[in-house]
Amino acid sequence: MSDSPVDPEEVRHVADLARVDLDDAELAEFSEQFADILDYFEALDEVPEIDSEPELVNVMRPDEVHDGLTQEEALRNAPETEDGFFKGPTVS
Repeated sequence: MSDSPVDPEEVRHVADLARVDLDDAELAEFSEQFADILDYFEALDEVPEIDSEPELVNVMRPDEVHDGLTQEEALRNAPETEDGFFKGPTVS
C-alpha cells in the first residue's frame, strides 16, 4: 500500500527498545507494515471535523447535611454487638 517504506533501521531501533529480536526478513516485512500504518493515519487526517460536544458542566447536587442514624439504630440489626460497637469474628 505504501510507496515509501519506513527505514528498516528505524524498525530495528523500535524493536531494540521493545527488546524484540528481528531478522532481516522480519525487518523488511515490518518496515512495509509500519509504512502502511502511517498511511492509514494520514487518511484519518482527511476526515472532516464535526462540531464538538459542549463543555461538560457540574450536574452534581450540592452537599446537604442530614441527620444520620443514632448508635442504637445503627446497631439494631447487627448480629453481635459489644459495648456499643459492632462485633466481628476473631481474626488470628
